[in-house]
Amino acid sequence: MMKATTVRRRGRTRAAAAALGLLAGALSAAAAAGPPASALTAPVSITADDLSTWQTNGIVWSMAASADGVVYAGGTFSTVRPPGAAAGTSEQPAVNFAAFDAATGAPTGCSLSFTVSSGTATVRSLVLSPDGRTLYAGGRFGAVNGVGVSNIAAIDTATCTPRQDFKIAVSATVRALAVTGDTVYLGGDFTQVGGQPRSHFAAVTTGASLLPFTADADEVARAVEVTPDGRHVLLGGDFFQINGTNTHALAVVDATTGQLTKSYPGFIENNSTVQDITTDAGGFYTGNEGTGGGVFDGRIALNLSNFEQRWRDTCLGATQALLVHNGVLYSGSHAHDCSSMNEFPDQPRKHLLAQSVDDPKLLPWFPDTNDGIGEPVGPRVMAQTDKGGRHYLWVGGEFTTVNSKGQQGLTRFADGPDTGAPWVPNVSVSTVAANKVEVNWQTSFDTDDGTLTYRIYKDGASTPVHTTTGYSVFWDRPQLRWTDTDVAPGETHTYRITASDGINTSAKSPAVTATVAAKAESYPAAVLADGANLYWRYDEGTSTFAADTGTGLDNGFLRNTPSYRQTPAAVSGPSTAIGFNGSTQYAYSNRSRTQLTQFSVETWIKTTTTKGGKIIGFGNKTMELSGKDDKHVYMLNNGRLAFGTSNSGTQTVTTTGAYNNGAWHHVVATQGSNGMALYVDGQLRASNTRYTKNESYTGHWRVGGDNLAGWPSRPTSNFFAGQIDETAVYPTALSASRISAHYALRNG
Repeated sequence: MMKATTVRRRGRTRAAAAALGLLAGALSAAAAAGPPASALTAPVSITADDLSTWQTNGIVWSMAASADGVVYAGGTFSTVRPPGAAAGTSEQPAVNFAAFDAATGAPTGCSLSFTVSSGTATVRSLVLSPDGRTLYAGGRFGAVNGVGVSNIAAIDTATCTPRQDFKIAVSATVRALAVTGDTVYLGGDFTQVGGQPRSHFAAVTTGASLLPFTADADEVARAVEVTPDGRHVLLGGDFFQINGTNTHALAVVDATTGQLTKSYPGFIENNSTVQDITTDAGGFYTGNEGTGGGVFDGRIALNLSNFEQRWRDTCLGATQALLVHNGVLYSGSHAHDCSSMNEFPDQPRKHLLAQSVDDPKLLPWFPDTNDGIGEPVGPRVMAQTDKGGRHYLWVGGEFTTVNSKGQQGLTRFADGPDTGAPWVPNVSVSTVAANKVEVNWQTSFDTDDGTLTYRIYKDGASTPVHTTTGYSVFWDRPQLRWTDTDVAPGETHTYRITASDGINTSAKSPAVTATVAAKAESYPAAVLADGANLYWRYDEGTSTFAADTGTGLDNGFLRNTPSYRQTPAAVSGPSTAIGFNGSTQYAYSNRSRTQLTQFSVETWIKTTTTKGGKIIGFGNKTMELSGKDDKHVYMLNNGRLAFGTSNSGTQTVTTTGAYNNGAWHHVVATQGSNGMALYVDGQLRASNTRYTKNESYTGHWRVGGDNLAGWPSRPTSNFFAGQIDETAVYPTALSASRISAHYALRNG
């Protein structure tokens, strides 16, 4: 008979092919740090490559997986169809339930129909008995294959038929189930079980007799899990009390009596709930969802030894499903902001994430779905099983795409083979210094590897001249640099780079060409000598990458395809500018920063706009308008320039002259102990010595646009229409003499 394996109701970064110590070269001293400790101690063994899987025409709410490789799926759907088939085509009936071969993704011969006499039937929870002989189903239904039941049923897995000896009336929807050798625990909307009062949680024997276990909740139950030792039951839901004692959303109770062992008043925000709970040998983990401001949407890891918190993450995005495999906690959500954990701030939603059970930091595993249909979150349930020597992770939900391809309701992943190559690197070259070429590139992204190997090819050779590694994830792609000194003035060389995850290698990047300089360029030399920790020259071609010419290696992400290689540039030499359209285009720095007690921003602008817009500034968002924003220079509709910072309100200084006359203008804004100052074309144009402080928050530098709501003389547009060049940021307030010197070097 079947043995049950890892089940959920509702682990891949493989070792690199060559040891890191054998790789030639090293990261620049200013390159980003390597992988987090959690990435080394808890490798993700599951790839991000989705496998061909049958689909449903509705939502999959629940799954259970057997040890012999059968995956049971329940939900709110009426048909299944083959992978690749469009909705409404090649369908076969599957009324709220289907069973699949874990290895092929195709339906098995087990077919059940869950129905209700009125309204919509749904299967909200599935769980296998420890011996695998019985599949328990909970939800809202009144019959299985025509056999009358009441929101809970037991299925004989050998015959795929409802057990006639397991019948007990449950007054409303069953949302969660857990089972031991002799007891079935249930949670949901009900207030009666077997004709007796039971408020949202109950327990029955495997023969369907009501047990005295009492853990009455005041609101809906959504999760129930038995601890591995069988002594306690973990409860999750919307509730604020269990058996009259305050404990919000989470509780630990005695497995026999239901009496509280551990309560959690104030532990989870009142406007958040526990949607799922899973365990491993040493801990249990909660997935949480909230509504409104100040919610808690992330995951919590707690120790089974004392039921106390091990860690929690504070990502926003309604966690629905959890599963532990090989020391990795996988989750399904629609995470959209993990900035509170120093992870991605405001990227488009990511629906599948992985973390070490010992560390909340996100691991490099980023397959994705969309939100989908119904109550759109995306993934709703996970299950894992093995078959044929491979590990399979199944995901169900309301999504309609997986990894940007059409796929509804179900998908699956495995521990290989890995077929996804990293993105092709973005590459730029710099020849501002004499007798060398600096090759800069933006680290790539791979959906299931953080550490990638980069190989640089020179002048069309088939053997790389340099090999190194770098760590990157989709929101943090640090710039790397290699300096070629095997060159001579006047020579022209080309460079291409590949990225590899140890199994798959990207195509070579387009060739970039550099002519070696005989002497250093004057203007860049002055900027670098004065300590710029961000310096974008905008000399790239068609790329999303603004290379940092300085030692800070703080590259920029160029958004929405600004106009590259604009000429003439602001300063003399082999350089180009960039053009922004005034409505959607901008750049933001890869690196976040905090506590800028003193700083300078410097750039060149050229425009004829009459709608104003932000030229450069600091904001707490990258992919949308910032909620916190200051330390910026913006243009008013009349062409005047304003420099503003926040300190218990806005602080601005504004020029009397206009600078939207179609000529290049040099703009520098500084703040420090001497106050705020705004310089244009080498001259002080506005200042205030009282404005010495600004607001402290974590943010990114942005060029070309960001929020201007609430700022004096707010222009028509948040975005700047015009050309920008030679953008630099300094951790000091530049002196008037240095600013004047920079302006004087514009012609070389």
